[in-house]
Amino acid sequence: MAELEGIYTIWLRETKRYIRYRSRILTSVVTPLLWLLIFGTGLGSVIRFGGIPGGYKAFIYPGIIGQTILFTAVFSGVSVIIDRQYGFLKEILVAPITRPSIVFGKALGISTGSLIQGVILLFLSFVVGVQMTPLIFVASIGLIILISIGLAGLGLLIASFTDSMEGFNLIMSFIVLPMFLLSGALFPVIGLPSVLQAAVYLDPLTYGVDALRQVILGHGALPLYLSTIVVALFAVATILASAYLFSKREQELM
Repeated sequence: MAELEGIYTIWLRETKRYIRYRSRILTSVVTPLLWLLIFGTGLGSVIRFGGIPGGYKAFIYPGIIGQTILFTAVFSGVSVIIDRQYGFLKEILVAPITRPSIVFGKALGISTGSLIQGVILLFLSFVVGVQMTPLIFVASIGLIILISIGLAGLGLLIASFTDSMEGFNLIMSFIVLPMFLLSGALFPVIGLPSVLQAAVYLDPLTYGVDALRQVILGHGALPLYLSTIVVALFAVATILASAYLFSKREQELM
């Protein structure tokens, strides 16, 4: 019970921290819409996607949801650095809960913010001409939760060995943008040059975007079960790795 209460408390704190900044929620929703309306319409005028209602805008719609989750979840890992600088992290570490529970609670809190943004975008599916049924909505939420936990774990993993927000942002700039561009969010992953295709399939976000595209549009380059398994394994791996490094790092600092 102590572990569950600890996870719940940390999750609640992270969720309240996210909800408190309403401008952040607004910005994180407006930006994907601009991608869909401007980028999707611009390239959609010269790119034709047969068999997909809504054309190119509908094709990149799951990818833009993945982009929103990526930026929100990974960059939220900076909360570890803020807590460390203000001394709050030491208070958490003396609590009678294990390090994996601390990391999992933080990851759940970060994932909740990503889930809120993802749900808002799901409600706006009519903007790109995508029909959202209750079954598609529920399945998409499940995938968003899995993707969010994995990416939150990645953000916490990087924050666990970074001392400053500047260093964190520098590392993020070398990770987040390539992950997004190689995920197949903006283009099909089939038929690419062999080197680029290998990089695409090494990107864990590729499987999350493809799974969302399979569920929402019924089109995907990979089997849905394979993409879901990879996303789930990635989530478990990042949480366990970040918990290990987080524990080791904080023991060195204390």
